[in-house]
Amino acid sequence: MVWQDILISLANIIFAYSLAYQVCMGFREKKGVISIQTSLLTFISLYVLSFAFLTLNLFLSAIVSAFNGTMWALLLMQRLTYKKA
Repeated sequence: MVWQDILISLANIIFAYSLAYQVCMGFREKKGVISIQTSLLTFISLYVLSFAFLTLNLFLSAIVSAFNGTMWALLLMQRLTYKKA
């Protein structure tokens, strides 16, 4: 495992921590507060980054990036399902 993989993964874990609260709050309050454009573009971009990390053999970074992409997909789902805040 290269140091870049660890550094990228740690940054993504911090992002995941901040997103977890937002996703839980959205489910608890039944509100989709993130715009469709923001959540859609971020979720797609994170999956593209995850694929790029895989091609560079940065497996931990790829996994954590895909997790963040999934969190953003959940925020998109909340925005589409629940009424706007």
